[in-house]
Amino acid sequence: MKLLRVGPAGQEIPALLAGNGRLLDLSPVTGEIDGRFLADGGVARVRSALEQGRLPELASTDRRIGAPVARPGKVVCIGLNYRDHARETNAAVPTRPVVFMKDPSTVVGPYDQVLIPRGSVKTDWEVELAVVIGRRARYLDSPEEALTCVAGYTISNDVSEREFQLEYSGRWDLGKSCETFNPLGPWLVTPDEVGDPQKLQLTIRVNGTPRQHGTTGDMIFGVAHLLWYLSQYLVLEPGDVVNTGTPAGVALGLPDQPYLRPGDTVVLGVDGLGSQRQTFAAA
Repeated sequence: MKLLRVGPAGQEIPALLAGNGRLLDLSPVTGEIDGRFLADGGVARVRSALEQGRLPELASTDRRIGAPVARPGKVVCIGLNYRDHARETNAAVPTRPVVFMKDPSTVVGPYDQVLIPRGSVKTDWEVELAVVIGRRARYLDSPEEALTCVAGYTISNDVSEREFQLEYSGRWDLGKSCETFNPLGPWLVTPDEVGDPQKLQLTIRVNGTPRQHGTTGDMIFGVAHLLWYLSQYLVLEPGDVVNTGTPAGVALGLPDQPYLRPGDTVVLGVDGLGSQRQTFAAA
């Protein structure tokens, strides 16, 4: 299933994208797609309501699409998780996952405007597979168990300001947590529809020019390993988001370093998860 949230920012309603392209209203089942909904068996209730024909059609499909999960408790990110990306940034290939956190307030809709911070000269793009947690993950016994904690998958643009990230502090936080720096969506796609998360193509075009093209099969640490690893050090709660890293092709690694400027557009996609489009503007 493809779950989403539609409507003006702060007033989104939960919906389901049916196979025939219709939008179905999830209000008979839930008022929101969030951690509580995921923890309380919400996906199973939606599936049952769909099979029983209890979901009315929304009157119009011409609606803003918000992030597919509301108010994530935390956004956990994995850096340098593709060998080609590590090479292009002159970084050593990690022997353990590189973990950092991103302010959850950075999460916006997949087609929302993204703001280039004041003083920025190195705002960059990163297409990523994002994992949404559906069941509490704490000291998991194995990577295989980890996949049972996944509510679904979606697309993330882990927007980064490289000067803030790499030159202004010993930590990455300043360059990762600027406002609007995590477009998410358009859909939360359930694992049964996605299949193997290590067989997905990722792409991004910047102002029409192809910049990134990779496959999740090239991850250094796959989704199952990442979730198992993270659970040994922190508790992943329903509704949390894990950004799993980006392949080569970011501005930081290109010879002319074509960082984003106001008016630039990016279009990104992941197999089976839809696409995003953002226009960048000055903050």
